[in-house]
This record gives sequence, C-alpha cells and structure tokens, in this order.
Amino acid sequence: MTETALFETTIKSLPFLHRGKVRDIYAVGDDKLLIVQTDRLSAFDVILSAAVPGKGKILTALSQFWFDKLAHILPNHLTGIAPESVVTSEERDQVAGRAFVIRRLKPLPIEAIVRGYVVGSGWKDYQQTGAICGIPLLPGLKLADKLPGGAIFTPSTKAAAGAHDENIAVAEVERLLGRELTTKVSTKAIQLYSEAAEYALARGIIIADTKFEFGLDDAGELYLIDEVLTPDSSRFWPANQYQPGQNPPSFDKQFVRDWLETQDWNKKAPAPELPEKILQKTVEKYREALRLLV
Repeated sequence: MTETALFETTIKSLPFLHRGKVRDIYAVGDDKLLIVQTDRLSAFDVILSAAVPGKGKILTALSQFWFDKLAHILPNHLTGIAPESVVTSEERDQVAGRAFVIRRLKPLPIEAIVRGYVVGSGWKDYQQTGAICGIPLLPGLKLADKLPGGAIFTPSTKAAAGAHDENIAVAEVERLLGRELTTKVSTKAIQLYSEAAEYALARGIIIADTKFEFGLDDAGELYLIDEVLTPDSSRFWPANQYQPGQNPPSFDKQFVRDWLETQDWNKKAPAPELPEKILQKTVEKYREALRLLV
C-alpha cells in the first residue's frame, strides 16, 4: 500500500469533542461540527489496531454521493462549508477529502437499521424466534433470502465504543422517541434504503441491509446525519455472486469480520492483529464499491 493511513487526527486549532469508532469530532463555533473520517476500522464494535489506508476518503465520497442523491427524501446535516477553511494550513492534509462541516444537531438515541435480506444478527434472530426484532417472518426462509414482504425497520441501541449494539423492538423505540417520531423515522429509513437499493442493484450491488442515523434541530425537524450507505454501515453484495442459502462475498468489512470469526477471540478489545493481505483486500473491496456506485 502506498498511501499512509490516518489512524487519528491531531487538530489543535479547534476544540476536540469526541473520538468514535471511525470519526474524530471537533467544534466549529457553537452551531457546527467538523467530522473527520479516519482510516480506523472497527468490527464487532471493537476498534482494530490496524487502519485501512484511504478508507476514510472512500467513506466520505460515498456519503457525499448518497447525501446528494437522497436529499429529496430527507434533509441532511451538511453545510457545504469546505473543511480546509476551518483549520490551519498545516492541518489541511488531515481533512482534505475525508471531512464534513455539519450542522450541530441532537442525535436520536437509536440506530435505524433497515434489512432487505435475512442475514447477520437478523438471521440468528430468525433462526431462534422466527422473527427479527419481534417482527414475525414467513417460515422456511434461507440464509440471505430476500425478505418477501419488503424491507423492514429493525432498530438497535447505540452502544459506546467497546460495547455491543443490541436489537430492540419498535415498541421500545416508541417509548424513547414517541409514536409519531418513531413512525417518521421508520418510514423515512425504509424509503431511503429502498431507493438506494434499487439504484445499487442496477449497478451490480445488492444492499442487504444498512444503518441510518438521524438527528433533530431545535425546532424538532428530522435530519439524516452521520455516514450514509457506506461499506462501514451497510452490507454490500455483488449481485452476480448472490445465491440464497449462503453468505455471498461482500464489498464491505464483512470480509474482516469473517476472518476474525476464524480467530480465537472473545470479541473484546484488544482484537487480533489483521494480516497485511486482509487490509489490502479490504481496501480493494471498498474502492470497487465506490467505483461501481459513483
């Protein structure tokens, strides 16, 4: 790999607020934030010690594409302000091509997961209960089957770094957000997923599932925030290799998860060291997803 990975930022010209699994966040005045997509990689909610060179730039480009394409469904948190304009000249290399200046909004305390196929934790849930997040499904579905009734909203908790997200029922979301906001979040999430999935399928990618995050402004208006439909937040499959009954190869970090599943690891930090060949194949998959979609 020729590109140097950015594991974490060292921006001193802005107040540092938070370092997440992938993003570093800084304050820009009282009403805006600088969000930098680093090259960190997380799996099973654990930050891995190795970074994927260029990954943050791919995530940024993909998110920008989807924010623009889906803006007619829901407004987003982008301001259009160039990230290079809010840091010093010495710090511009840390934000070029991998950052957004966004509106400061109040994030909702849930992750809005939409599933179009039975896979991952949804498959495990279905095997045990015949349902996903309490939503009953037809019996006899195979691994990676497309959901016959269309995409479903299956929310989860929003875990801190090192903790694990947990699937929750829609009734629990209603308790947290109220019925009206829950209905809007569910409707918009499915609409966003469905339009994106249709577009991606025409370009050779199946979006099996994805995670959206939403935020509110002071007036209670709902916005699409965080990242959108990237290999970090979605499960991308090559359509020409899809076959129900088995896990298709993926364009996303499922490749890393699959390797980690072969290791003697309890899914708590620290994670096993990723081999160089795994990192190389991972960044190749991310780049291919960007090429096909954008």
